[in-house]
Amino acid sequence: MKSKIHRVKVTQAELNYVGSITIDEDLMDAAGLIENEQVHIVNNNNGERFVTYVIKGERKTGMICLNGAAARKVQIGDIIIIIAYASMTPEEAKTFKPMVVFPDQNNEIISVTARG
Repeated sequence: MKSKIHRVKVTQAELNYVGSITIDEDLMDAAGLIENEQVHIVNNNNGERFVTYVIKGERKTGMICLNGAAARKVQIGDIIIIIAYASMTPEEAKTFKPMVVFPDQNNEIISVTARG
């Protein structure tokens, strides 16, 4: 695991949009996510797990929008975990500390922690 946004609320679902997840850029920065990066989504409400990619959302909006086919995997208000992974050598992995972002119920950042 490179980073994750832990327990963030889905604010929108847009079925008729090119597939992806739109994330408030402040949350992206805190988690070290970059636009077009692959992420895994875990839906705590229904158990769905799927893979998509990141699109930058407007800062200070708390936006978490699932687009395209991914919109069928969530409901607005669902709590999800967004996880990014990275490849590294075993030596790098031993000292790597992933960033974990903890948002509040409005998707505002409470804390960011390097875990490991």
